[in-house]
Amino acid sequence: MLSLVLRHQPAHIGLALDSAGWVAVSELLAACNKNGVNLSLEQLKEVVRDNDKQRFIFSPDGLRIRANQGHSVEINLGYAPTPPPNVLYHGTAERFLASIMEQGLIAGKRHHVHLSLEKETARAVGQRYGKPLVLEVASTEMSAAGYQFYVSDNGVWLTDRVPAKYLQRLPVGANGAI
Repeated sequence: MLSLVLRHQPAHIGLALDSAGWVAVSELLAACNKNGVNLSLEQLKEVVRDNDKQRFIFSPDGLRIRANQGHSVEINLGYAPTPPPNVLYHGTAERFLASIMEQGLIAGKRHHVHLSLEKETARAVGQRYGKPLVLEVASTEMSAAGYQFYVSDNGVWLTDRVPAKYLQRLPVGANGAI
């Protein structure tokens, strides 16, 4: 539910995010409770703290909350361009490979393409969509060609798109090992 309202449809429960994706914690809790989702401040803190992907973050004063990335609504997260490591990884399902090799990786409805530092993380992401496929991204080459990269507060690497020429498919074994 938090992903829905903090990344995609804040109006679903009567919220409006500011230009950087923030909303007051008090407004979020009131809107949730008004819409039949009983959520206390303690429960919200637990969700933010224990979320395996660390999707959400509180402002330093604890009064606001936002999603770290993955928005389909128009916001500006304010991340500064950051030089990437030599390679990054993207996980997807095999059924998308032909399209990806034709178009590259595109953000689609999201603001950015999401990339990870670890192959295993990418494989886990790909597994959510079917038979997993891991693509290695030549991020240093992309950066040298003028593409910009950003790192979200939870360590997800972001870029606007990845042309197919910077992608290489990694073999995934029958047991799912890379």
